[in-house]
Amino acid sequence: MQTFRELYVNLTKAALKRELEQAIKELEKGDINSHHLECLLNPGDGAFAVIEDCVCEGESDCVKACAFDALQKEENGHITVSQDACRACGACIDACRRDSLKETQQTLPLLQELYNGTRPVYAMIAPAFIGQFEENVTPGKLRGAFKKLGFAGMVEVALFADILTLKEALEFDRAVQTEQDYLLTSCCCPVWLSLCKQAGLMEHIPASVSPMIACGRGIKRLIPDAVTVFIGPCMAKKKEAKEPDVADAVDYVLTFREMLDIFEFAEINMDEVLPDEREHASKAGRTYAYSGGVSEAVQDCLKRLRPERKLPLKAAHANGVKECRELLNKVLSGEIQANFIEGMGCAGGCVGGPRVLKDKDEGKSHVMHYGKESTYASPAENPYVIELLHRLGFQTIDELLEKDDIFTRHF
Repeated sequence: MQTFRELYVNLTKAALKRELEQAIKELEKGDINSHHLECLLNPGDGAFAVIEDCVCEGESDCVKACAFDALQKEENGHITVSQDACRACGACIDACRRDSLKETQQTLPLLQELYNGTRPVYAMIAPAFIGQFEENVTPGKLRGAFKKLGFAGMVEVALFADILTLKEALEFDRAVQTEQDYLLTSCCCPVWLSLCKQAGLMEHIPASVSPMIACGRGIKRLIPDAVTVFIGPCMAKKKEAKEPDVADAVDYVLTFREMLDIFEFAEINMDEVLPDEREHASKAGRTYAYSGGVSEAVQDCLKRLRPERKLPLKAAHANGVKECRELLNKVLSGEIQANFIEGMGCAGGCVGGPRVLKDKDEGKSHVMHYGKESTYASPAENPYVIELLHRLGFQTIDELLEKDDIFTRHF
């Protein structure tokens, strides 16, 4: 029978073999690629897209694909990446025909953290997770698989999306009092937030953190020595987790594909995993994963909280960078009649993220079904939201809006 130590030794070997295969070949030739090695062993440093001696002749697809002008082509043809400008959206990696761009990986440091076993490690699974690891993998099965790997537990980020839905509904009720008022939601997508900054519209964004940050901070408030690991479809979350004002929340960010690799390395058979089924999030938090889901959640929550409200929430939403920019231009020109504007940087929303395991339409179908299965339709009626807020030190609505140091961001 394989010991716990042997499991992690084998996991690390497998990860090294998979991720450093090319680098090892170059080492044997005496020409090691230092950029790739640093990307894997020191994921906290360097650009999010790592250039492997990339020289392009003619037009460069990666430069064209970047919506933030983070990639530049030098006179000699070399491609460089600006760490400050890069939003880690992954568009350049997908566009590169030579496979010369790589995302940073945090697999090895995480495995070391689990192996050391000195601190409890919590998996924070993104709302888009349902159906990604095969249809028969229930949330309870996934939680059991994480525990088998040595995680202390798994938390659905959707529960914290519930809290942010409640917060944004209350913010909307307070801020939008006339037909001229409007808000741009900031809850989910770091790429959308970057586009809003470019458009000069930050004054219309309530200073809410993303569900990922809220979840990480919540866990650390309740369990101070906890290690938090976000697992989702998005590469841009790797960048968001390092933003100075929220860097206290998340220790590691892995994509669904990276997590699937770990399950395969560890030879986790989901059919043999003992499920740990628990249900905490409402339909609202679960459906954050697709375009329009945030708007629907906040709109429904507002109706439940303020049924007497005269000025309703009128939503507009966009997905994909091009569509988001078009929507923001319409906001700037006054063409939009909506008062709640939602954007997601990926086509289809998070279910269309660059590191999903399923097609975006299939992913959305799974998420919608999972949302309908929830016992609670809205965070306003979810007892777990109320209890969690109490445990985090919030007793009143005013405290959540005025004295919050967990769910508020300082842009």
